[in-house]
Amino acid sequence: MMKISRPIIVEGKYDRLKILSVAEATVITTDGFGIFSKAEKAEFLRRLAEKNGVIVITDCDGAGLVIRNHLKNIIPRDKIVHIYTPEIAGKEKRKKAPSKAGFLGLEGMSREWLAGALAPYADGAEEKEKGMELTKADFYELGLSGGTGSAEKRRRLAALLGLPSIISCDSLIYAINTLVSEEEFEKALARAAEEKLDG
Repeated sequence: MMKISRPIIVEGKYDRLKILSVAEATVITTDGFGIFSKAEKAEFLRRLAEKNGVIVITDCDGAGLVIRNHLKNIIPRDKIVHIYTPEIAGKEKRKKAPSKAGFLGLEGMSREWLAGALAPYADGAEEKEKGMELTKADFYELGLSGGTGSAEKRRRLAALLGLPSIISCDSLIYAINTLVSEEEFEKALARAAEEKLDG
């Protein structure tokens, strides 16, 4: 089992148990939206991030996005690593019905996917190569920002890259720069263009 010294922040107790099934780590829950009303917990997370930073993994639905954005506001950008769960239709075994968005949450991700997502941050892992350096201007030139249909193009690109389709333009740029290789990005762009032609 991999060991991860950097604390991991998740939404709830079942998410925490999922992380602990693949990694030896300190996993802290936000208690869902409880983070908004617990100033002492927000301060604790901020202080926790000061030394080595933290990893944040939330569900890919609207609630997960709101919690992630709140964490972005209380933890410095250079102290937070975001891992995004892909949009996979389904429901967790313990639930009677799927979420409102209809996607699996973190607890529903496979152990293989989670182990792969966390592996680059395990103790002793080789430092990740510097990712891409896309800017908002690059997105504009690619038709992904500021133009007719740009929001739909971003949504399609995010889905092809296994990222939540509801993340903001700035968050998508951050996620691509952090998690995606240039080759993966170029392939996704080409595939998105092909889908548009086929559609």
